[in-house]
Amino acid sequence: MRLDLTGKTALVSGSTQGIGRAIATGLSAAGARVAVNGRDAATVEKVALEIGNAFAAPGDLATDEGTRAVVAAVPAPDILINNLGIFGAQPALEITDDQWRRYFEVNVLSAIRLTRTYLPGMLDRGWGRIQYIASDSAVVTPAEMIHYGMTKTALLAVSRGFAKEAAGSGVTVNSVLAGPTHTGGVEDFVYELVDKNLPWDEAQREFMRLHRPQSLLQRLIEPDEIANMVVYLSSPLASATTGGAVRVDGGYIDAILP
Repeated sequence: MRLDLTGKTALVSGSTQGIGRAIATGLSAAGARVAVNGRDAATVEKVALEIGNAFAAPGDLATDEGTRAVVAAVPAPDILINNLGIFGAQPALEITDDQWRRYFEVNVLSAIRLTRTYLPGMLDRGWGRIQYIASDSAVVTPAEMIHYGMTKTALLAVSRGFAKEAAGSGVTVNSVLAGPTHTGGVEDFVYELVDKNLPWDEAQREFMRLHRPQSLLQRLIEPDEIANMVVYLSSPLASATTGGAVRVDGGYIDAILP
């Protein structure tokens, strides 16, 4: 298959590191001109230069002001990847109202705001790709981070609803259910839950054994493995896939997911 996105412009929210950066890199390699997003302008500029065929679109998408700045830099993308998200472990009964609101605003409302902004133009042009980077936590909610799981479940509903809004238009809307992925932030998270003195390979195995024992892959997923699916769904070859929740979660033992 040739995934050719030449002539397309893509915006990837939260794309200076981790999964977002891998997605931005993959889209650029497929020929898309990619808008790199993050809160720190200097970091965004640096990453855009390193990726190539990319430009900076800094702004805090959890705020109206930051969103306006990003939209000014990227007025009409063909591809929107809602990747921005925060996560962390917290006992369920200790999650405060402010934390619930913060997780919703960053992980869900930022994506809704961008979709509401860009979908009408895509509908007018008769082509577009919108994706939400969800998580296996949307359907197998971790006990140690139910506020995060809630936001990822919400994204499945948001994605499905906007797919219906775009029905028959040439615009596809999907969510990607990513499993536990090997990023710097996840390494920190793993060491919150296992012995900090363990070497990384042992810590990873211990985390999967204790906290994700249902995984068929039995290892963390690499960001490029998520990006490969996102690039495909962004391409013309995925024209018949919409309203879906596509799994890149490593597989689950005796579990039925969307």
